[in-house]
Amino acid sequence: MSDTFLRKIANSKDAYPVLALGCWAFGGDHWGGQDDADSIDAMQKAWDLGLRHWDTAVGYGNGRSERLCGEFLRHGKRDEIFLATKANVNRKPEKLINTLYHSLENLQTDHIDLYYLHWPRCGLDMRPCMEALEKEREKGTIGQIGVSNFSIEQMQQLSQVGTIDVHQLGYSLYWRVPEKELIPYCVKHDIAVVTYSSIAQGILTGKFPQTPTFPKGDIRPETVFFQKDVWPHLYAATEKLKVLAVKHQRPLQHLAIQWAARQPGISSVIVGARNGQQVQENVVALKDPIPNEDLDAMTAISNEAMVHYPKEQNIFKYYP
Repeated sequence: MSDTFLRKIANSKDAYPVLALGCWAFGGDHWGGQDDADSIDAMQKAWDLGLRHWDTAVGYGNGRSERLCGEFLRHGKRDEIFLATKANVNRKPEKLINTLYHSLENLQTDHIDLYYLHWPRCGLDMRPCMEALEKEREKGTIGQIGVSNFSIEQMQQLSQVGTIDVHQLGYSLYWRVPEKELIPYCVKHDIAVVTYSSIAQGILTGKFPQTPTFPKGDIRPETVFFQKDVWPHLYAATEKLKVLAVKHQRPLQHLAIQWAARQPGISSVIVGARNGQQVQENVVALKDPIPNEDLDAMTAISNEAMVHYPKEQNIFKYYP
């Protein structure tokens, strides 16, 4: 893999491929059913191809994703993986720490490289949670502390009592809200940016029909992308992007992953995978850089679609 796509994550000792393995689907919830054998296949392929930044959460399948990762990594692989997991802010910091230790048990490890506060709590003083995590950092239980889906004001609150190393946020060719304020703030304050929904929850594979359907329990119909006054514009934009993909004789997701990875301030791009074949397809995206003029053309197509978005701060329209 080109050095262009090897980057450190905040103060990590090593540089890692910019592409990270997203393990949400392993939980089997919110994305339709998932066979454990397929999840294991995805992890094996990610391991074989050198993906060393893996992202999960205790909330993915009520710990199922973490347990699968832990079982796979326990046979001599753990120390080579930059392992990230998450938990939600809790009114009682001791409950957050209990959740942290539950994740350690699920993952069959004595430390977590990057531990995120997954979602902020509006109106709650979250500083006690940050203070509790800093104590765990001192013990060596966690290496870096991250936040996900936080506003600037919420990050400033936590920064009064601790150090935020990473912000994980939704960002892609089809969700660029963070460009205005969040990403510049993170860059200014030396906070690494890790992206999720980097191919817009699968839309940027170019495989969605004009009238998409989803299995029961799939979270995607509730997102901004599939609102009735947004989706037609994204579908039209995707058809235009496919022309560029044909020009390069590559799948559309290759262009989308490169676009995200080559934006200013981005340290890592999380892309989920259900099986080994999807991992393979994602990794190949980092070969042979797309010319800058075509990345600019993609941005222009995105600009046309973004004007139709509602004023939301995250793709899930979720504000706990």
